[in-house]
Amino acid sequence: MTDELRILSAGAVKPGLTKLIDAFQRESGNRVQVSFATAPAILKQMGDSETVDIVIAPAGVLEELVKSGKSAAREAAALGRIGVGVLVRTGESLPDISNVDGFKQSLLGAESVVYNQASTGTYLEMLFESLGIGAAVRNKSTRYPDFAAVLDHVSKGRGHEIGLGATTVIIENESCGVKFAGPLPAGIQNYTSYVAALVSEDSGEAAARQFMRYLASSAAKTILSDAGIQ
Repeated sequence: MTDELRILSAGAVKPGLTKLIDAFQRESGNRVQVSFATAPAILKQMGDSETVDIVIAPAGVLEELVKSGKSAAREAAALGRIGVGVLVRTGESLPDISNVDGFKQSLLGAESVVYNQASTGTYLEMLFESLGIGAAVRNKSTRYPDFAAVLDHVSKGRGHEIGLGATTVIIENESCGVKFAGPLPAGIQNYTSYVAALVSEDSGEAAARQFMRYLASSAAKTILSDAGIQ
């Protein structure tokens, strides 16, 4: 019998997760229904009693779900970690992000800075303050709920704009009018670790447990690594 597995996931892992799900469906015969959301939206949806079998999110989000009583992680598996990267519109000169000072000067010299309101954006906001450029960047920043809107803004924008987001989704969308300038300098890079947690207790649990086992397979790890999930 074919089971349907319901997954609610953070968007940063989408490039690797969609390929992984395709492979899992072929091998297991089970169907997977997946929806993607930002970390704040995942917290809200689970608080609204969203019915899912597996939640994939930053470790801190899952901890918050457990502490708040919104969900119980009955089994967990690490997917990997994702860093922060820089993007510009196709055809624009690449900013100097080879070191921290170059990164700072590139941001200060940009006409606008575009990034999200999710976990990546939260880190960047704190980073800009720690680098002493918080006010300068804030005054010319545009922030969106998710990366899709950041991508749309930068690809259709004008002038010298710098966008930031998870490296995975930038690389995946390089054919959509943007160019990946590279990851943040090592000294200020921030990695977000993503974890899959089994939260269901219904008839879909068997398929969910099968998916959790698949995450630990060498095939799954290769798919995720190829997508930039370390």
